Amino acid sequence: MIPYILRRTPSALVTLLLASVLVFVLVRLVPGDPVDTLAGADASPETRAAIRDQLGLDGSPVAQYFQWLGALLSGDLGTSYLVGGSIADLVGAGALNTLVLAGSALLLAVVAALVTGVASVLSRSRLLDAVVSAVNTLAVALPPFVTGVVLVVTFAVAWPLLPAGGVPPDGFLGRPGITAQYLALPALCLALPAASVLTRFLTEALRTELRQPYVTTARALGISRRRIVLTQVLPNALPATVTVLGLQVGGLLGGAVLVELIFAWPGLGMLVEQAISTRDYPLVQVLLLLSVAVFIVVQVVTDVAHAWLDPRVRWGGAA
Repeated sequence: MIPYILRRTPSALVTLLLASVLVFVLVRLVPGDPVDTLAGADASPETRAAIRDQLGLDGSPVAQYFQWLGALLSGDLGTSYLVGGSIADLVGAGALNTLVLAGSALLLAVVAALVTGVASVLSRSRLLDAVVSAVNTLAVALPPFVTGVVLVVTFAVAWPLLPAGGVPPDGFLGRPGITAQYLALPALCLALPAASVLTRFLTEALRTELRQPYVTTARALGISRRRIVLTQVLPNALPATVTVLGLQVGGLLGGAVLVELIFAWPGLGMLVEQAISTRDYPLVQVLLLLSVAVFIVVQVVTDVAHAWLDPRVRWGGAA
């Protein structure tokens, strides 16, 4: 497994380096000058020059890029000059909230997919298949901002059972019951599309495995359908499903931007919106590069998990 990981690492690092160049260029193609935002329309040329020098914008683009890259490699993420504060502190606080939300949504999606997929192939009920198909289609068709509004209106306004937004006042570990209430609506909103995709893929993978010769042999030996599904069919269907799961993790992090805005969840999504709206270039650069890095890490972890579940991947890579 370690040689496989070592083979995957160089391509990931090259991708991250190319992404840093692309992020740096794209941020500077956005219309507007951060000096204008900071100095104001009536600022004197001397004030504008001082601000430009303080921000490190008086050098060539190439020099600015290598200065930024060197600071990142040394662990200095810089300072946010519009949102305010150290970028490392801002990202750290927002990342914790986003990870809690995305992790809860991922857990809901995986549990829902496993329960629904296994139940569908075990029951062989057309009614259950029709209901699951209808729910999956609706979950994929409705964008998160529509689902979020419906959830808020239903469970926080019409029937005030859950908070409409915000984070637990005592922290996530203070009172678990209160934390679950605050997480319920945003996590469900974020989990629905991922759960739908995972359920469809896992169900089809299970049905494909059920048509394999080893299943026929096991049934001829008198082994029950439930035991075959749980001990043989499900493990064989997991490797391909793990790959789809990795893609859905990226989708969860992307969808968290909208969900956090809907439910006033102070995570990286809200921080991205603030940084872009205020043209806070240093903060935007770090957040965009961080999102790319997370996608790359998730992809590598997914490939490693796939290789661990399916040795043929490792053998093929070795060949």
